[in-house]
Amino acid sequence: MTQTILFVEDDLELAGLIGGFLRSFEFDVDHVADGNDVIERVRTDPPALVLLDVMLPGKDGLTICRELREFYTGPVVILTSLNSDMNQILGFEIGASDYVVKTTPPAVLLARIRAHLRSTPAVPLTASPAAAGERSTLNFGKLTVDLRNRTANYQGEPLGLSTGDFDLLWELASHAGEILSRDHLLKKLRGIDYDGLDRSIDVAISRLRKKLDDDPHEPRKIKTIRHKGYLFATDIWWQE
Repeated sequence: MTQTILFVEDDLELAGLIGGFLRSFEFDVDHVADGNDVIERVRTDPPALVLLDVMLPGKDGLTICRELREFYTGPVVILTSLNSDMNQILGFEIGASDYVVKTTPPAVLLARIRAHLRSTPAVPLTASPAAAGERSTLNFGKLTVDLRNRTANYQGEPLGLSTGDFDLLWELASHAGEILSRDHLLKKLRGIDYDGLDRSIDVAISRLRKKLDDDPHEPRKIKTIRHKGYLFATDIWWQE
């Protein structure tokens, strides 16, 4: 089935080049040049993935990303010429699934898009939890994570997680008590190897901790295991 990518880019020449490249790999690319047109377009006809520039007429890409995360759970890949650590961190903080600079070779961009689409299928996972013999709901005291409905509730309130953050929480919670390395998490969630520099997992962990009222300086729910990775605690949820 053809998957639709909404490409938000005001440089028409670049939009034509990248759009044409992606179409050659059987993607349906829907192009928007004005930031003010994006939110309603996604609400009306949600794409499989949003490929989003930052510097746009109308709303800028970061504002769009923040507003999309109020209702859209698909991947949002920022494609921009702004290649600073702070811009990347800000992008991940507001819910971007990935941050790609425009000098990245098209083949690499394609691989990253495919990795995000593999990790966020229309139906979670390649088979239903029941068919796979897996639990579809995890309960930890005041935290409930429901894979079938892709929802998470903490203290009776929905967490409102993006697709990527939900996948990370499920991966951690379904391996409660185990240490998961950054390399494992990146391969599982994004289909790429950890290069020693990628901070997207760390930033996503920080977002989860904030939503779960976990002390960022001395986390007890999602623990940092020095030089090894992260551990989802098994007992703290019942002690609150």
